[in-house]
Amino acid sequence: MMDDISKTDPEIYNLIKKELERQQLGLEMIPSENNVSKAVLQAMGSVFTNKYSEGYPKKRYYGGNQFVDEVELLAIERAKKIFNVVHANIQPYSGSPANFAVYMALCKPNDTIMGLHLPDGGHLTHGFKASFTGQLFNSVPYHVRKDGYIDLEEVEKLAMEHKPKLIWVGFTAYAREFPFEEFGKIADKVGAYLAADIAHISGLVASGVHKSPSKYVHIITTTTHKTFRGPRGGIIMVTQKGVGKDPELPAKIDKAVFPGLQGGPHDHTTAAIAVSLKEMMQPEFKKYCEQIVKNSKALASSLIDNGIKVVTNGSDNHLLLIDLTPFGKGKGIFAQEALDEANITINKNTIPADPSSPFYPSGVRMGTPSLTTRGMKEMEMEIIGKWIAEIINDIKDFELPSNKEEIPGYIKKFKESIKNNKKIRSIKQEVIALCKKFPLYQDFDILK
Repeated sequence: MMDDISKTDPEIYNLIKKELERQQLGLEMIPSENNVSKAVLQAMGSVFTNKYSEGYPKKRYYGGNQFVDEVELLAIERAKKIFNVVHANIQPYSGSPANFAVYMALCKPNDTIMGLHLPDGGHLTHGFKASFTGQLFNSVPYHVRKDGYIDLEEVEKLAMEHKPKLIWVGFTAYAREFPFEEFGKIADKVGAYLAADIAHISGLVASGVHKSPSKYVHIITTTTHKTFRGPRGGIIMVTQKGVGKDPELPAKIDKAVFPGLQGGPHDHTTAAIAVSLKEMMQPEFKKYCEQIVKNSKALASSLIDNGIKVVTNGSDNHLLLIDLTPFGKGKGIFAQEALDEANITINKNTIPADPSSPFYPSGVRMGTPSLTTRGMKEMEMEIIGKWIAEIINDIKDFELPSNKEEIPGYIKKFKESIKNNKKIRSIKQEVIALCKKFPLYQDFDILK
């Protein structure tokens, strides 16, 4: 009936091939990225993409959902078992919509909320001013100390003073284990709901490599990629403690997701989430997550040994932050572009007490989930850390112009200049050689 993509749309086909090659020949080190299995890819590309299923299992607004119901119920039961929760909604399209649903279920406009300040490693949806969550609600951010660790004394002080309706515990750029128990005590003291956003560490939590928040919080949200190693989706879970605080909480969450915020779920994504949850339940997944953390620690040590400053001097999870302020402020963009030229993909990121603009931050963020999926271990991390340090040192003298209008042009010239940088070109060839030793998607045709 229909030709495959190479015949239907050769332009898109060729772009997919190029992206595949980019991933195969480069080090994907953005901590929110990973490589899913063949099984997850197959589920994402399945005929479930054809179905529409507004509502919930056994309560749909369309017919023909008997198999969709079975898939969704499997995903729900697996999530409940893995994360030790009493209720799971696996329909959110991603992490941000999942967090929005929590607000809709619990809060009214102008209610007070608390979350980790974005420049300190928090997330936009935890009340940052640029997000509607910081505009619709009275957002009181908490911070990290000078050493990069969460300032629990400040958290308790702010909570006692402002009596928030909702407190978020979670992050996008925090390299240490999150103190869920301590946050639970603070939330209980002020009568607040406590929501753990474990998007980055959900795989580590599922495997027992990171402490679980299920005993201490009322709600857990997560994406289903990152260390979860699944498709791009979201899950909202209600704990036993959450039901104890409000027996109607599961129903409120479900109503907030549908019909509150979205229509029918993406059934092919649901199927892929179910597959990735099944993969999580295998013994190999725990070994994988343990290696993620070992690799993260080894990478941090390598960077430090090679003269690079790491926030908190290490990592307890899958990510770490490099502080580039010893070389000057606003250096993140230079490091990102130079490393990208060497086939090492990271992202510029703010650091605690960043002296520069969030648009041109003074740090970079990187992680080990994808490298670990490919089979790399501590020895490779030592090598990669050395490469990163060499590149950073090679471009450390570049400075952003003081005139903001000159910055885009200067960065453009910088990107052109590093294409001929001998050090970067040499490391790029070494990166490619390393990647070929750890092949990605070689055992099957990703386009079939």
